[in-house]
Amino acid sequence: MRKYHALPVVLLAALALTACQDGTGTKVEGAAPPEPASATVTATHPAEGGNSGKGTNGTDGTIGGTATNSTQGTSGGTGPQATKGSKAAKGTTATRVSCNGSNTAVTARPVRRPLNHMLLTVKNTGSKMCDLTYYPVLRFDEMQWVPQPIEDSKPQAVTTLAPGESGYAGVSLSAADGSGEWGTTSHKLTVGFQGRTPNSDGGPSALPTLPAKGVYYDSTLTVTYWLRDMDDALSY
Repeated sequence: MRKYHALPVVLLAALALTACQDGTGTKVEGAAPPEPASATVTATHPAEGGNSGKGTNGTDGTIGGTATNSTQGTSGGTGPQATKGSKAAKGTTATRVSCNGSNTAVTARPVRRPLNHMLLTVKNTGSKMCDLTYYPVLRFDEMQWVPQPIEDSKPQAVTTLAPGESGYAGVSLSAADGSGEWGTTSHKLTVGFQGRTPNSDGGPSALPTLPAKGVYYDSTLTVTYWLRDMDDALSY
């Protein structure tokens, strides 16, 4: 059975606030997977001197912690070891901001191949380069658990977008063999962004439109890290 983790405190509050402001959410048709009693996640905060990612005018600090992605175009000793590379970014962390719902346009589109997958696309609509850190935090309707990332998709460096450029994440919605549990159809999706440290609030969430018929998912729901290449995002 898939192991679930409690939604990080900061991100849960941010996603819940976004959902309340929207007011168009619908109830989940099936029961959400129960949280394991022992699962706890403590939200962390950006390192002193860094930028939390809120807004578009601040300057970014360096990425802190041993579990964070390294600066785009470089491979730090404490950054993730990846199976997928990414293109070198222009600019420095001092001139880049965090990508979030305030400076990007986000779309969610189910695809035919691979089966039961959806593609998230984030386009930088701001005037500054922005960083997509870690992986998207997804919340269908009012779900209270976090879809886990596909660790094999972790890039060598942060996915950085110049104005007008797009980044991607692939979402595996349900098991092709029907082995997933608690399957339900959702009509609302909230996409949360992480900050410079894992599980921190990266700024405003996004509410991409889902198809009118909704999107079916089950307990096997997983998501890739943010990647520069669409084909890479759909290869998991």
